[in-house]
Amino acid sequence: MISVNFTEQNGLITGFNISGHSDYSEQGIDIVCAAVSSAAYMAANTVTDILKISADITVNDGFLNLNLSPKDFKAASVTLEGLRLHLTALSQEYPKFIKVQNSEV
Repeated sequence: MISVNFTEQNGLITGFNISGHSDYSEQGIDIVCAAVSSAAYMAANTVTDILKISADITVNDGFLNLNLSPKDFKAASVTLEGLRLHLTALSQEYPKFIKVQNSEV
């Protein structure tokens, strides 16, 4: 299962953590994993390359973590809210394969 956790402070997303594999299908044709990965990378790249926000990003197999500095929470909020909306919709469509949580920091 893919676990997604969005961290928030004062109503703004401060970062996210995505870990695990969906096991929806075999590697290379797993549409759930591909959808999550694509959305996560698009959000991370938008934050860093388009919005020019310096973020702390860690990527490993089955793992992506992004954390922002407090001064950048507001600037990245629309992008990260869009990611949360998208991944929440995917989790509703594939509840056995994706779990989205939110936590206050």
